[in-house]
Amino acid sequence: MLIAGFPAGPWGTNCYVVATGPGSECVVIDPGKDAAAGVEQVVREHRLKPVSVLVTHGHVDHMWCVAPVAGTYDATAYVHPADRHLLANPMAGMSAETTAMMLGGKYTFAEPERVEELTDLQTIELAGLAFTVDHTPGHTPGSITFRTPYPSTGSGTEVPEVSEVMFAGDLLFAGSIGRTDLPGGDHQAMLRSLRDKVLTLRDDVVVLPGHGEQTSIGRERATNPFLLDLVDDLPVGRVTRGL
Repeated sequence: MLIAGFPAGPWGTNCYVVATGPGSECVVIDPGKDAAAGVEQVVREHRLKPVSVLVTHGHVDHMWCVAPVAGTYDATAYVHPADRHLLANPMAGMSAETTAMMLGGKYTFAEPERVEELTDLQTIELAGLAFTVDHTPGHTPGSITFRTPYPSTGSGTEVPEVSEVMFAGDLLFAGSIGRTDLPGGDHQAMLRSLRDKVLTLRDDVVVLPGHGEQTSIGRERATNPFLLDLVDDLPVGRVTRGL
């Protein structure tokens, strides 16, 4: 499995290119500002063909280059319906500071030619990979994460070293969680998403966040101050610890 990630643009948003391996079709996740050149470099280096663009949520730092990337490679964009309007009108989800910063430039946004809407717990088959969609509102109403199985390393153990990879957007970071003070944010919804969609996962799930370094469910369960209180609130039997 090939996962190439790089931070793009002034917000350092992680963009990911995912494929079964070199020379195959691929999926692009969250191409934010200035991400198109990085995507092109990864595609060229590994001889890939993007067929889909996945959007974890509609904030401008994650969707700036969705239309250009989808248009360049004739790819379909996938987004939750609650955030779809932000593809063409990202100003609706911005902070006052970000809006003021952007008002000095001439920017136009539009939906890609092909957009598909996603639902909670849907599984989509793209580029030879299976992605499970989890609706995780809180950061935005239409925030979603994407989980995909990670192939066994062949070490001979019954349980693979990593069971899944989760592309978390701005739901969960190493040591932190997504902010909820922007338009459409909802702190209580964020806590429910973390409780129901994060803390129920195995410890060995690798988390690839929208910003910063990768982490794991086990690490965040044990050390993330925003999750520690939620662990105690879970009913007996709800926590799946994996290894």
